Amino acid sequence: QLQLVESGGGLVQPGGSLRLSCTVSGFRLSYYAIGWFRQAPGKEREGVSYISHMGETTVYGDSVKGRFTISRDNTKNSVYLQMNKLKPEDTAVYYCARRAAGYSSTYYAFDSSEYDYWGQGTQVTVSS
Repeated sequence: QLQLVESGGGLVQPGGSLRLSCTVSGFRLSYYAIGWFRQAPGKEREGVSYISHMGETTVYGDSVKGRFTISRDNTKNSVYLQMNKLKPEDTAVYYCARRAAGYSSTYYAFDSSEYDYWGQGTQVTVSS
């Protein structure tokens, strides 16, 4: 019953923009922090962004700071990732995930083991 579903991925040229959505069901979104992760072939999973349960705190990976913006609308059961100035190295499958209750650190928010449910991912390809 518990689901997170990503959407909004696709093919975009370098310098372009995409907005990813993570729509959840089966739980009350406002109770949980959400993270965005990505994984490219042959590479480790990388933390992209994080947002606390009410949106008061956000965290970004070094590689996306200044280009990506995370937001949430709990009334719509959705979390968003606005991706601007996209680069070929942003090409990856992007996942949203629910951070398990009991974890609250924002100093380091990208430990995958702290996330208990994951979406299936959406492909983002940045190419000319």
